[in-house]
Amino acid sequence: MTAFSDYIVYVDESGDHNLSTPDTEFPVFVLTFCIFRKEEYIGTIVPALERIKFKHFGHDMVVLHERDIRKATGPFTFLTDRTRRQEFMTDLNEWVETSEFTIIAIVILKGEFAKRHPEPPNPYHVALKLGLERVEKCLRRREPPLRATHIVFESRGKREDDELELEFRRVCGGENYRNEALPFQFVLASKQVNSSGLQLADLTARPIGRYVINPGQTNRAFAIIEKKLDWSTNGQIEGYGLKTYP
Repeated sequence: MTAFSDYIVYVDESGDHNLSTPDTEFPVFVLTFCIFRKEEYIGTIVPALERIKFKHFGHDMVVLHERDIRKATGPFTFLTDRTRRQEFMTDLNEWVETSEFTIIAIVILKGEFAKRHPEPPNPYHVALKLGLERVEKCLRRREPPLRATHIVFESRGKREDDELELEFRRVCGGENYRNEALPFQFVLASKQVNSSGLQLADLTARPIGRYVINPGQTNRAFAIIEKKLDWSTNGQIEGYGLKTYP
């Protein structure tokens, strides 16, 4: 019987990886890896989100998407009401703040990336490799020896999913900084799946990108998220919980 890890990782992104016509408002691509201890996840994090959904929607079928919340679209149109928005955001921020998990965030600076690589590789794949390497380091500190760990991605379309899985298997097969196999297992989830882990990962990606673009700007979401980033033993965050490239 396979010895599974005590941890599970959920991955989400913000921004696109189009280098030919970059978004001047958000000129980065962010990939976040949210690491959860399974006992904490099923015992505290999932029930807490369910309570928020029942309180504000009356049911738990709503899937949280940062963009829809920010723009008050779809099931979040009630957020145009200032009072209801404040109450909802207070509950949501408290959920993120009190949830125990660790973030590894990779931020690709698309302009610099394109300049450095005359024939640039897929930014998603570069971020994937950098992220998996840091997830491995993080988990190795917590759970030596490493055991089979599932990494959950949201589906983006058959061609993109096939390319992602191929790159994932290439990195985990030995094309990484250790030049050895990583015990990670690829899991693909539908965009409609109601996964608390994927929803939490979705909420973290854009605020991290906004911080990298303009670190001096007020960013309440990042102030909460920053505490979740993986830190080195000497208090260093760059290269650990937050990696900007190049």
